[in-house]
Amino acid sequence: MIYESLSSIYLFLPPLFAVLFVIFINAIKNDDTVTLLAASLALILFEAQKDYILFSSIVYFTFIYRFLVLKLDKYIQCVNCVKFLLVLIAYIGYYLFALVLSQMFLLNPPDLNLYVIYYIIIEFVIILIFQDWNSKGIWLEA
Repeated sequence: MIYESLSSIYLFLPPLFAVLFVIFINAIKNDDTVTLLAASLALILFEAQKDYILFSSIVYFTFIYRFLVLKLDKYIQCVNCVKFLLVLIAYIGYYLFALVLSQMFLLNPPDLNLYVIYYIIIEFVIILIFQDWNSKGIWLEA
């Protein structure tokens, strides 16, 4: 909660949205209920800070995992390429999803600024570092 608040104030701190996406995927894949609930709570806090629709990131991450991530795992063999795609899907895909929801419910569209490029790069590096620390890999096995 504290970091999420600080990332809203200081824009150089990434919100760790893609990292939460990877943690969410790990929790679903490993049937880890406690981690899934913790990641869901963090996502709800993220949505509250950024004024997104409640539970929209959880719904988006679940659909993306079920319909896209499992297929990426089969067709792309480059593990680092898949991780970069996951970070892009987390940020750009969620922005498009939130844009569609805002149009459906006649809300203000979400903001997209150039900091997102910085966040994508930083969070990709964080996910790569996490991979090195975790002997089993984040969620993919090469």
